[in-house]
Amino acid sequence: MSVAGSILGRMEGIRGKVLFDTATTINGFIADENNSLAWLFAVEGGDHPDEGLFPSSATVMVEGSTTYEWLLAESQLIEHPEKWAEFYGDKPVFVMTTRQLPVPEGADVRFRSGAVTDVLPELREAAGGGDIWVVGGGDLAGQFLDAGALDEIAISVAPVALTGGAPLFPRRVESDRLRLESAEKFGQFARLVYSVRGR
Repeated sequence: MSVAGSILGRMEGIRGKVLFDTATTINGFIADENNSLAWLFAVEGGDHPDEGLFPSSATVMVEGSTTYEWLLAESQLIEHPEKWAEFYGDKPVFVMTTRQLPVPEGADVRFRSGAVTDVLPELREAAGGGDIWVVGGGDLAGQFLDAGALDEIAISVAPVALTGGAPLFPRRVESDRLRLESAEKFGQFARLVYSVRGR
């Protein structure tokens, strides 16, 4: 086998991680009762997070329709598609939904439905060996956990408490499933990273 063929063979075997990376309040909500993230953007640094507060290694993003629709409306991305790159860059974004939703001009948005296990091969192919960032919500991340596909949970805890809303991770997960890998301070955020162990 040639050197190039050997390298290509190794690269084809490379597989990135599936990461659930999100901000949360101190009492465990990722959105308020109106599915809004305005509480997050009000935190110093919350609207433009520091390097280290998001997975820069991710080459693909996946999210639920509630997250997608809220961002479209809040930032008026249909009317101002040039803002899309501020949030997603040029990464393909998979949206898990049974509906056909609007897409900002020029954005690479791919709507999929069904079980995450059915979509995972396509996500890995699109990632090309990079990481897959599960942006939200918590139930979608839980589906990846249920499927044994979630590798890491990273949460940026903001100095905010809400009276209700969307929970961070609506699953029961015992301590034998998670291992704390790091805990750091980034401005007003506490960054906690856990690796996920198999069942």
